[in-house]
This record gives sequence, C-alpha cells and structure tokens, in this order.
Amino acid sequence: MRVVLDTNALMMPVEVGVRTFEELDRLLGDHETVVPRAVLEELDDLAEGNGEEATAASVGADLARRECDVIEHEAGYADDAVVEIAREVDGAVTNDMPLRRRLLDENVPVISLRGRNKLEVTQP
Repeated sequence: MRVVLDTNALMMPVEVGVRTFEELDRLLGDHETVVPRAVLEELDDLAEGNGEEATAASVGADLARRECDVIEHEAGYADDAVVEIAREVDGAVTNDMPLRRRLLDENVPVISLRGRNKLEVTQP
C-alpha cells in the first residue's frame, strides 16, 4: 500500500503530538509513504519562520526526507499535488478538512486524525 502525506500530516507530531509514522504502521501494516515535491517545499518555506509552526514544519520536512519517497508532479500548489498523486496511490493522509473533502470527492480513501492521537481511514 502507498499513501501520500500532505503538509498537515507531516506537522502533526509537533502540533498535536501524533506519531504519524507509528500510527500509519499500526493502521496499515506494510506500507510506503510518499510526499509531493510541493509539500516538501511548503514545509521548507514554513520552517524559515518562527514559533511552533516553524518548528513543526522543520520536523515535518526532516521526517519527509527520512521516511518518504519524494514524488515529482505537474501541480504548482501543494494540495493540488496531493490530489494528483493520491489518484495514483492507495490513499492520502491529511487532517485538512477542505483537502479531505476534495480527496473523498475524487474517490480517494483518506487517513485522518480521530480523537486526540489516533488515525483512522475514511472510505469515499
């Protein structure tokens, strides 16, 4: 199984204390994570700021580089890239409600936060 992660999913470890990759292991078992190039660039841009968001983005970028395959794409915007790539893989991880709706409308299963620290799959 292959899943694509968005910016939000990669920032969850700092922002809400969710161990994203451990949760994906629990939920999916054997899987591969991918991240669009635009998501990595967005994380790098956010990491240049200050405060908790910058810290979360820096941690997210490090996790993406260590745990994910970076995928090239045609889309210029991170959310569009997630949708583009998610059509080709088995699902997407996001906690962003507008992106979640877009993915479900595209018949892509979405993995998102349930409760305070668990991930769950929502089928389209």
